[in-house]
Amino acid sequence: MIAAARGRIGEAAKRLSGTAVKWSRRADRAANRGLERTYPLLARVGRGSRAVGARTWALLSAFLAWAWLRLRPLVALCFRALALAEAGLRRACAALARTATAASAVITPQRALGAVVIGAGLLLVVSQFIDYRAVEIGQPAYADLGGVARPPTVDVMTAGEAHAFLLVPVGLLAAALGAVGVARSRPRLGLVVAALGLVSVAVILLVDRPAGLDAGTQASRFAGATAVLEDGFYAELAAAGGLVLCGLLYYARPCLIRISSSGRAASARRRRPRRPVSSPAKVARSA
Repeated sequence: MIAAARGRIGEAAKRLSGTAVKWSRRADRAANRGLERTYPLLARVGRGSRAVGARTWALLSAFLAWAWLRLRPLVALCFRALALAEAGLRRACAALARTATAASAVITPQRALGAVVIGAGLLLVVSQFIDYRAVEIGQPAYADLGGVARPPTVDVMTAGEAHAFLLVPVGLLAAALGAVGVARSRPRLGLVVAALGLVSVAVILLVDRPAGLDAGTQASRFAGATAVLEDGFYAELAAAGGLVLCGLLYYARPCLIRISSSGRAASARRRRPRRPVSSPAKVARSA
């Protein structure tokens, strides 16, 4: 019984495999026939696409050639304009370099500092005639307005009135010393200018500031009276600080590095041009 069952299973497997082979051969033949029928159509489509591509490329090449002939003068004009602009920029840079070189020989650091000292001294003189303090009435009520309106001011005073215009001769003297420093190199004048600036700063901070922030009798006469410092105070303080800084910089001369005679000789040898070699043999030896 077992042998008969195995025989039937083997015969069924053989029939199934034969059926699969038969259907696969039929599908293969059908696919081949389909490819044979569609190949001429695909070949015609390929030849047509190649012809269309060739015509398109020919038209595009002709259009590009026509456009280049029309745009070539404009492109050349643009490049000429760029060349002219570059040449003009080079000439301007060369002129600026020559101007800066010539100006550096005239406007030395000490002369520039002397000119700044003159300006700071004159600013110190001018600041003495500018309002440096005032008393604002009802300032707390105007705090929430955001600067739209300012409180009324009374007891306005100039900077010179606080110290009897003491800084006016100081500023004039500093300006005169700056003029001397511009004309001639006198490093010790920088110390004098710095000392005048320190005196001015001391007067401003020890006399002007306490007097400027004191409301005095206005506090009892008006409600919410507050003393404030105006532009004159900051102008004279900036001028005095400029005198101190410029005076110290004017006195601080650049460090001079001593060069020995051997160093000068070595530098001269490095700058000396080499003589040309006169023969191929010397060229070989030098190499």
